[in-house]
Order: sequence, then structure tokens, then C-alpha cells
Amino acid sequence: MGSIRARNETRRLFFEFRYRGKRCREQTALEDTPANRRKMEQVLKKIEAEITLGQFDYLAYFPNSKTGQKLVAETVVAAPPTLPPAGSRQLVRTEATDEDVDCPTFDDFAKQWLMENEVRWRKSTLELQQSFLSRHLIPAFGERKVNSITKAEVLSFRSKLAKVPGHHDKLLSAKTINEIVGSLKAILDEAADRYEFTSPTERIKRLKVQKKDIHPFSLEQVRLILENVREDYHCYMTVRFFTGMRSGELHGLKWKYIDFERRQILIRETFTKGRVEYTKTDGSQREIRMSEAVYMALKKQEAATRRVSEYVFCNRLGQPLDNKNFTDRVWYPLLRYLGLAIRRPYQTRHTAATLWLASGESPEWIATQLGHTSTEMLFRVYSRYVPNLTRQDGSAFEKMLGTTEASALEES
Repeated sequence: MGSIRARNETRRLFFEFRYRGKRCREQTALEDTPANRRKMEQVLKKIEAEITLGQFDYLAYFPNSKTGQKLVAETVVAAPPTLPPAGSRQLVRTEATDEDVDCPTFDDFAKQWLMENEVRWRKSTLELQQSFLSRHLIPAFGERKVNSITKAEVLSFRSKLAKVPGHHDKLLSAKTINEIVGSLKAILDEAADRYEFTSPTERIKRLKVQKKDIHPFSLEQVRLILENVREDYHCYMTVRFFTGMRSGELHGLKWKYIDFERRQILIRETFTKGRVEYTKTDGSQREIRMSEAVYMALKKQEAATRRVSEYVFCNRLGQPLDNKNFTDRVWYPLLRYLGLAIRRPYQTRHTAATLWLASGESPEWIATQLGHTSTEMLFRVYSRYVPNLTRQDGSAFEKMLGTTEASALEES
């Protein structure tokens, strides 16, 4: 099915249709107006009808088209040309041949790509992509035509990223470099599809990301923290440790998502960078079961904040808690006071997972509580903290050896 589209940079209309298995684009001199679109749609219908009947003469419609000339040259036996209805040739008169095959600069196409995709992204994702473009991609490739960028240049760009200072003057991590190059790949792949060239990122592999160790708290350490945390944060920390909720999910939690009757916490939103947004992924949309400790903590919190704010955990103004304020004024000072190793609040999520695993809860249920779509991450990340998780800790083999050796001794 063909379409009528307009070039972003000139706002001139062009045809897009498939012929002999190839995607064809033919530029016109017509401006993007409703009247011109209607005229071109009528011509497009005739073109597609002739293609279906095997009567389409490419150069009769687009005499200056390089694509048409190439297709005609590739044809061993040309079909007799069929002229379009009177007036059709004048309507689709093409402009200079250079514009027919010319590709936009990376700067122009990247901005178009950003505009086309922002509707499906969270605000934080859009800001991240804008940052990648302004800080890294456009400075490196902005003036280049999208079809002129080579694989060697992409690899060289990636190599230079490894020397760029990142957060706290540390070099960019492999994960961040993969994300930046991933955005470059998405842009060039889309451009390659639209302008029919081979993407230079087609066979570039991602950098290997070094596995990070997690540092969950033991149950004894959790109890120590809950015994010493500020009273106004006791319920907050209880829910955080025993649900595995992310910071944004907890800070964006509203009373309308608390179901005391079914003892469920409904994860539907997240609070990030001062605004409420959709959760991290579709899989993050979930229902967390309240343990008795969590149920009692939320009941106590209800008496303190339900009449004050729509948010379960809020500041004195009824607004969601600020993550930086929490970490700087509550979390890190408490860890230092208790003599515990300094670690990010995210470790409370890892703590919930390891405590559930150690207690013998079903891995499938735990994955659901955490918002994982499978148990793969669960076993990969947490299994070493629970050596008897599947009774495959070597004890069965030791027991077998012990029994065999005892039997051998008895026989001797």
C-alpha cells in the first residue's frame, strides 16, 4: 500500500510505493497542502492499479527518476509502455534529480526521529535521548549525510566515548556507551530503511557489561535499621525492605492503589525527576502482596497521611518524598551511624528478593512481586545468596558419599 508523504526539510510531497519488490520514493514540486495531497492520491491509485495489472511504465510517470532508469535497465524484456491519463505527467513532474536521491543530514533526520518517537516514550526517556543527541551524537555526526556514515566511523566514535568523563568524573560505563550507540543504531537503521542504504551499525556488537555484585542486607541488619531509623520513616523503611519496590514506585505510591481488603499494593505509577510517570516497563505494572509487617506499617501510615495527601509517603506539604533528600538526610547518615557499609537505597530491593528466596518462597512468585517477566534474572542475580535454594548446594552429594563410605566400612 503506497502513501503520500512530505519531506521534513522542504515540506514538498513525494510518492512512496513498492514496485518489483523494491520501495520507491519519488519527489514532486508540490507543496504539502490538502488539495495537492488529494490530487496525488488519485494518481497513486492509478499507479498501484497499473502495477497490479502489470501495465505500469515507471518513466512515463517519473521521466527524470534514477530509480526508474535503473529498474528499466534491469529489465530484460520491457513491457510496452502505457501512458497515464492526460495531465498525470504534469502533476507528478519531478524536481532536480539530486533531490530525488539526496539524504538528509544526521542532525535533521535525528530530530525527525526524535519527534516521531517521543509519543511512545516516558518523559525521562525522551530527556535521555535528547541528552545523547546534544552531547554526543550530533557533535560527532550532525553535518554528515546519514548514508555517508561508515562502520569504521561508528567504531571510532564508540572508542572515543570510552574516554569521555561521565558521572562524578568517572569514565562512561560500558552500559552507557551501549545505550548511546544503541540510539545511533536506531537512527541509522531507520534512515537506512527509508532511504534504502545499508546501515553501518548492522553488525556492530554491544560492549560486554561487567557483572555487578549486589550487596543486600541480612535480616539482622534490616532489624537493626528499623530499630534505629527516624520514627517518621519507620513505616516507609518497613514497606521498602519487605516489598522490593523501587524508589520511584514507593515515592509515587498513592492511597488509591492500596487495597487493604485484598492486602495488595497496586504498582501503576512511578515518581521520577519531580513528576509522576508510567512505570519503568509494562512488566513493572503488578500487584504486590502485603505481608503482615507491611500491612501493619501501611495501616499506621494511613492514620498519619491519608487525610493530608493522596500520596502514601509524603513531606510536610503533602508532596512525594524527594529521593536525594531521603538519601542525604536519612539513609546515608543512618548507615554511617550504625557502622554499616555504605550502599545505595536500591539494595533494599535486593534485600527483599534474597529474604524471600531464603525463606523458600516460589521463584515464580518472587519474580512477579519484583516485576520481572521471568525467573531468569532472579537465579542469575540472587542465587548465590541462597545456597540451598534448589537443594543443589552439594549437600546431597556429600550425603551420598557419606552413606557409601559407611556401607563400605560395614562390609569390610
